[in-house]
Amino acid sequence: MSPVLAGVLQLLALIVALGLSYRPLGDHMARVYSSEKHLRVEKWIYKGIGANPSAEMRWPAYLRGVLAFSAVSVLFLYLLQRVQGALPGSLGFVSIDPDQAFNTAASFVANTNWQSYYGEQAMGHVVQTGGLAVQNFVSAAVGMAVAVALVRGFARSRTGELGNFWSDLVRGTVRILLPISVVGALVLVACGAIQNFAGIHEVGQFTGGPQQWNGGAVASQEVIKELGTNGGGYFNANSSHPFENPDGLSNLFEIYLILVIPFALTRTFGRMVGSLRQGYAILGTMAAIWLGFTALMMWTEFAHNGPAFDLAGGAMEGKETRFGIAGSSIFAVATTLTSTGAVNSFHSSYTGFGGGITMLGMQLGEIAPGGVGSGLYGMLIMAIIAVFIAGLMVGRTPEYLGKKIGTREIKFAACYILITPALVLCFTAASFVLDTPSHSMTNSGAHGFSEILYAYTSGANNNGSAFAGLNADTQWFNTTIGIAMLLGRFLPMVFVLALAGSLAEQKPVPETAGTLRTEKPLFTGLLVGTILIITGLTYFPALALGPLAEGLAA
Repeated sequence: MSPVLAGVLQLLALIVALGLSYRPLGDHMARVYSSEKHLRVEKWIYKGIGANPSAEMRWPAYLRGVLAFSAVSVLFLYLLQRVQGALPGSLGFVSIDPDQAFNTAASFVANTNWQSYYGEQAMGHVVQTGGLAVQNFVSAAVGMAVAVALVRGFARSRTGELGNFWSDLVRGTVRILLPISVVGALVLVACGAIQNFAGIHEVGQFTGGPQQWNGGAVASQEVIKELGTNGGGYFNANSSHPFENPDGLSNLFEIYLILVIPFALTRTFGRMVGSLRQGYAILGTMAAIWLGFTALMMWTEFAHNGPAFDLAGGAMEGKETRFGIAGSSIFAVATTLTSTGAVNSFHSSYTGFGGGITMLGMQLGEIAPGGVGSGLYGMLIMAIIAVFIAGLMVGRTPEYLGKKIGTREIKFAACYILITPALVLCFTAASFVLDTPSHSMTNSGAHGFSEILYAYTSGANNNGSAFAGLNADTQWFNTTIGIAMLLGRFLPMVFVLALAGSLAEQKPVPETAGTLRTEKPLFTGLLVGTILIITGLTYFPALALGPLAEGLAA
């Protein structure tokens, strides 16, 4: 079987699996966030944290809950790393330096999971399981909660109440993420991923001589890193490591985990707003971009010219032979079009155009299908922008889901889409103006520029993947990328929740003959065009200096 055909079959199998999961999972999540009942274990949690899960919150109170919980999480994870040397199960590893501890705490709480350290050489069992893995769950649940709050803003009228953050956080963790993770971990263990608390031991190498490895609760952390679109690997090699991702079957399963909740949330959205067709329109937009990017990535990696590439069957540099070009390309697109950041290959070793595709996927705002929760609310923001543009074209006040998109709403949406580009481009420019950051680059020219552009694109968009060749474990990068991750995660949430509150206060606008039909394929095409144009105008000059210049020169 040819590698191209094998890749097409993998993609078809993935689409079938996602299609079979779409309806039951989407409906389940809608029931979870709409139910008035609380499970017994949830009641215990509410009692422990002193929260009233039945109290409705307006957007400022909901936002305070998000920020307070996240601030405490950053502080706890930072302190846990700083005292690691005194903890049991530390495997002899010392405490983490302050700048790296801040970067890691910001990274995992922001659902970014950027890692400037070697996981198997820095973090003991307690930090990995009690700190990092816990944040993999709750940071994903925070994103889902904010998305559901925005959906309620569309669904409700004449009230500013958006639900209860603590209830949404706990339900998302207990009823959605935990059950799927338990089953997923068993699947990964069956595939060959390790799950233990073994210490450091020596193993032999094919080239001779010993090598030291430590065990860990890898399968359980691997499943939530993918399911929660987190991305932080137990080992430095991430999902290319055989302990994390043993074979082609586990690779396809991990891609499925990355995509299943973000895609299914579109049905949850349709259920909660009372129109499944609206959910299908958002799904169609996400799917069109995802399939287009996947096809482009496979084409550029299979078709790259040159004797070495011809002998290898394509651009195999930096890719695992276990997965091949197709499995690596599908994974790379999935992880950069979501806020996952897990990698089963080195994106820096992709062709110039291939590396550009991974960057552009993040720069779209990671909305196709995007991160858990963040992809849905990001896409809904873009839908509001598209509706506004359509309204300008016909000289009509724009409406979306029965809500008028006025000056206030469009300001919130505009602020949302400007935050991450400002962070990415300003920090990238500063890194080239100053002397110290440039010393971290092992490559010069267009590829060196791409390394730093990729780093801040990944951080500000809460992705977490990286181009190899950049030493990011410095005070400058640990601090600035940490700041970019926090601002890129929580500043957009401010405007999302403010927008949700504004929409919830409105009374429904009756549909007329002039109302734009946002459930039709025409709107899906308009939305895709809006996303690509806004991103292109924002990032094209920077992309032209990096991956485009490198690709054209190859």
